[in-house]
Amino acid sequence: MLNMGLENPIGSLSGGQRQALTLLMATWRKPSMLLLDEHTAALDPRSADQVISVTRQVIERDELSALMVTHSMQQAASLGDRLLMVHRGKIVKDVEGESKRRLRPAELYRWFEELRRQELLDESAAELLQRQYV
Repeated sequence: MLNMGLENPIGSLSGGQRQALTLLMATWRKPSMLLLDEHTAALDPRSADQVISVTRQVIERDELSALMVTHSMQQAASLGDRLLMVHRGKIVKDVEGESKRRLRPAELYRWFEELRRQELLDESAAELLQRQYV
């Protein structure tokens, strides 16, 4: 599209290389907030680890604030100094400080399963009420 010969070299990069390049381009001008939306989701585990490593280096080097959206319980537990768990547009967990440093993926899985069970209970309770009263 640019007709500058960039299409072929970038198209030949691996997914991890493209994500690392995108990260570097996004932080070139030192943004006040770095938004990372599932930036390792489509990567194999090795590439994801490499991208996370580069992400950590850039954030620390440039002292950036970052907001990372992820479904990876491992990343959510191990990265950053604050975790917000959002469900249906509402914050249902807010963990920071020492509690965040102690957080493990298994605890996040428990929270997720608890939300899922509440959803199922709510749906089944609504069906029961509808059958009995409608």
